Amino acid sequence: MKEITVVAAALCKEDKIFIAQRPENKLPPLVWEFPGGKPEKGESLQQALKRELKEELGVETRIGDFIAKNVHNYDFAKVTINLFKAQLQNEDDVICDNEHVATAWVRCSELDNYEFAQADVPLISWVKKMI
Repeated sequence: MKEITVVAAALCKEDKIFIAQRPENKLPPLVWEFPGGKPEKGESLQQALKRELKEELGVETRIGDFIAKNVHNYDFAKVTINLFKAQLQNEDDVICDNEHVATAWVRCSELDNYEFAQADVPLISWVKKMI
């Protein structure tokens, strides 16, 4: 089975977390996730996350503490997600997402109202403890 390592951000602003809905053409499609991506060769997980957030969201971020890791076996691959706390470097920056179908800033209490990718679901409880 193919193995994929990804990094993801619990991007916090005040009492809210930024979430994004995956495009229809990416597996798993149209579910919500914590934004991030795959590390490139030679990058640390934190470096990869900072780069991915810049590429996907158009913002500079400060990557904070490691929160949790989850491994999930999809039909197409075994995915390991490494979740980090993150903040916008400049709180006034506007996120310009060209990667996802939709995005939202939500309170932790609202996270259960969204259908998340199965690999992200166990991370929600860690995010709720963090805020």
